[in-house]
Amino acid sequence: MDLNQITLPCTDYDESVAFYSGLGLTLIVDSPPRYARFETSSGTTLSIHQCSPAQANSGTVVYFEVDDVDVRVAELENNGYTFDSAPVDEPWLWREARLRDPAGNQICIFHAGDNRRNPPWRVKNP
Repeated sequence: MDLNQITLPCTDYDESVAFYSGLGLTLIVDSPPRYARFETSSGTTLSIHQCSPAQANSGTVVYFEVDDVDVRVAELENNGYTFDSAPVDEPWLWREARLRDPAGNQICIFHAGDNRRNPPWRVKNP
């Protein structure tokens, strides 16, 4: 089984489209005011679907891996993005920084390299 896509709630469609486009995702479906789909450079898709404020902020965290967290965070900050946490090395061997999209969904910009799938504590013979 492969993960194909994730759909997140949004409360302001135009603001959310601008946010994810600004992160570097490519808008491939635009059906305002309710639905948009973006594609990453690897072909994974992420969608947004407009909902009421009461339905927003599901507690989901979306992770985008980049080669250099510090460089990407600096680029995004220069483009007006505000981060909740600066880049930091975590005990799970990832470097990451976090921000929120316009609907309050948490976004993590990170680099894990091989540790994402093969950390030293990976289960042997799953």
